[in-house]
Amino acid sequence: MLGRSLLLILAMLFSVSTVGAAEPERVHRITLEEYEATLGYWNEQHPEVLTVERVGESAAGLGIHLLKITDPDVDDDLKQIALVTALHGGPERSGTTTILHFVEWLLGDTEDARETRRKQIVLLMPINHPEAFFQTDRFRNSEKIDPYTGGGPANWDLERLEYKTPEKAPEVMAVLNVIDRWQPDVHADMHGTGLQEYPLEQLGDRTRYQGQIMFEVTGSAYSNFALRPWDWRVTEEIIRAGEEAGFPSDRFEADAQRSFHGPVMGPIADRTWSGQPNFYTAQYGYAKYHTMVSAFEIAWEQSGVARLKGLLKIGNGRWQNEPHEGYPVDRVASYTGHFVTAYGETAGARRRSRFELWQKQGQFTQAILYPQTDGRDTYLVATSTAAADVLQKDLDQFLAGISQREDVDSTAVQKFVRSGPEVLLAVSTARHPVTDPEPIEHGIGFRLRLPYRQPTIDSVRLNGHPLPQSSTHGWQSWRANGYTQVQVNLPPEVAARHELFMITCEYTPDVARPIGWKPPQAVLDRLKN
Repeated sequence: MLGRSLLLILAMLFSVSTVGAAEPERVHRITLEEYEATLGYWNEQHPEVLTVERVGESAAGLGIHLLKITDPDVDDDLKQIALVTALHGGPERSGTTTILHFVEWLLGDTEDARETRRKQIVLLMPINHPEAFFQTDRFRNSEKIDPYTGGGPANWDLERLEYKTPEKAPEVMAVLNVIDRWQPDVHADMHGTGLQEYPLEQLGDRTRYQGQIMFEVTGSAYSNFALRPWDWRVTEEIIRAGEEAGFPSDRFEADAQRSFHGPVMGPIADRTWSGQPNFYTAQYGYAKYHTMVSAFEIAWEQSGVARLKGLLKIGNGRWQNEPHEGYPVDRVASYTGHFVTAYGETAGARRRSRFELWQKQGQFTQAILYPQTDGRDTYLVATSTAAADVLQKDLDQFLAGISQREDVDSTAVQKFVRSGPEVLLAVSTARHPVTDPEPIEHGIGFRLRLPYRQPTIDSVRLNGHPLPQSSTHGWQSWRANGYTQVQVNLPPEVAARHELFMITCEYTPDVARPIGWKPPQAVLDRLKN
C-alpha cells in the first residue's frame, strides 16, 4: 500500500494538474476589426516598402488581402518573387499568426530584412479564408470546399490547368489570381495548431490555449507527398534554419523509414508511407509556372518565422549548383542528367523564359549519343515534329537526316559522331508533338555536367557551329556538386530561329580513370595450365 504522505503528495499534484488543465491561459483571438486595422497601420507606417491590396472577397463579402513587401529603389526585374499563404488559416491559426510575425520582421530594420527587400518581392496572404478564421473555425467554406485542397481532384481540370467551379470557391480563386499575376518562384503555405479537431459544442470561446502544440514538419504534407520542394537539399536548409533557432522538424518518410506507396503496392500498403500523390491549390503554381512549393506545420510562431527566413535566405543567395543568385527553379526539362534551362540575365527574364519553356516542354524530343563516353557529351533537343524526325536511333539514318538541314553544319556533326565509339542515339520522344510550333521568344539554355573537377573544355558547338565562352550567347562553366557544369546560353534572337538544338561538347579529362577488372594473376596462371 502507498504511504499516507505519498498519497497526499499525489493528491496535491493531481489537484494542481486538474486546475491547470481546466483553466489554461488563453491565446488572444484576432478579430476582423483588429486584423484590418493592423493592415492599415502597417501601411501607414511603411508606405515606402509595403502595399496592401484587397485581391478578393469571400462569399459573405469579407476581404482577402495581399501584402507586397519590397524595396522600390531596386528594379523589380532583378528580384525573386516569393509567395506566402495560409490556406488552412481558418482553424489552423498558427499558420496565419506566423505570417503576421514574419511581416513585422520583414518590415524591420535588420540587415537580413533589408537584403530580402532588396532582392525579392515578398507576397503574403495571411488570411485566405476569412469566414473560417473569424467565424466558423472549420476548413470548408459555405459551399463545402476546403481552399487548401480546392475541394478535391474533381474540381480541377489539370489538362487546361483551370479551376472548374470558381463561383463556389472565391478563396481559391484569390490565390490562383495572385499566382497568375505574379508567377512566383517559390510558394510557401503555412499550417499549424488550431481548432479543427474540436467539435463545435466544445469550442467554447473559440481560442487556443497556451501550451497547445503540434508535431512540427517542414517541406511537405503528410497527406500529399507531391506537395514539397523537388530538391530535398532545399528542405534541409529550411530545417537547419529552424534547428538553429531551437526547433526540430519531422522528415516524413525518412524518419518513418518507409518507401513511397504506388498503385501496384496495395498488398504491402501497411509497410509504405501513408501519404499519396495528389493535387492541392498550392501546386497550381508548380503545374503552370514551375514554382517551387513547400508546406510548413507550425507549433510556435518563432519556429515558423525562423524557417521562413531560412527559405527566403536561399532566394537571396546563389544556390550550390546554379550560375545566378536566386531560387533553384530554372531547369524545365531533363533527360539522363542533361537539362533544358531558362535563359536570362535578370530574375524577371529567367522567369519569363521559364514559364514559356515549362509550358512547351511537352513538345520537346530529347536525345543523347549512347553509350556515354569519356571526353564527349551531347544533348539534342527538337521542338517540332520535323526536327524530331531527324533524331533517329540508327546513327546512319540520323546523319542522313541532318545532312538535309540548312541550320546544321552536317560535316562537323558527322565528324564528331564518326570519331566516337557510340552505337546509337538514345531518344525520349515528345509527349505532345507539334508540327508548327511557335518560335521560342525568351531564349533557351542547356545544361551539361562533366564528371570531372578540372577538365579542359576543347569545344562546345550548336548544330556543328562553334560557340564562344559567354554568359549571354555561348557557353560558360563552373564547378559544383562534384561536376564541371557547362551551361549553353542562347538569346531570344537565336532561339527563335531554331527548332533543332544539337549541343556537342569535347573535353579532355584531368585524370585518367581506367575501368574494368581482372582476376588475380594466380588465377590467370592456373587457367593457362
